[in-house]
Amino acid sequence: MQKEYTVTVYTEDRIGITNRITVIFTRRGINITSLTTAETEIPGVYKFIITVLSEREKLEKVVGQIEKLIEIHRAFVHEEDEVVYQELALYKISTKSLHNGNIEQLIRDNHARILTITADYFVIEKTGHQQELIAMLKKLEPYGLIEYSKSGRVAIVKWSRRFHDHLKELAAKEADNFKAVSH
Repeated sequence: MQKEYTVTVYTEDRIGITNRITVIFTRRGINITSLTTAETEIPGVYKFIITVLSEREKLEKVVGQIEKLIEIHRAFVHEEDEVVYQELALYKISTKSLHNGNIEQLIRDNHARILTITADYFVIEKTGHQQELIAMLKKLEPYGLIEYSKSGRVAIVKWSRRFHDHLKELAAKEADNFKAVSH
């Protein structure tokens, strides 16, 4: 049965690694619905957060293939209850709607905020899960929605402490090796 999963991949910063990772999903016929990547708290270590709809067994095979790539430290499959996650959405709305009733109340009630206001439009920011962001989109449509943009998932794994300790040890060893070579 297909379910939504979050895959986290810890990797070195290498040109082409995003392509090499995504090709593995493509070859297995798994569509990536969201992909976010950024440097972790460990310098030189990047974390890919990949959201997919798949069967667990198929995904475990993909993760096994990803881990065979030389630049990969580790890769994990997570169920929804194993991660804390959010997404970010921006909504561009016609400034005319500021004069139409209660859009400011709608913004407050949905824990959103206005980022910028111009003569023609204003931009609202909201964080939450995908369903909340889409619900906000539907509520804003009657107010003159001009544009909508949503980020991919940003996630923190609830149990990743031991692995992060391992990464920190690797970073310390690399720093020690660098000092030894430069002397």
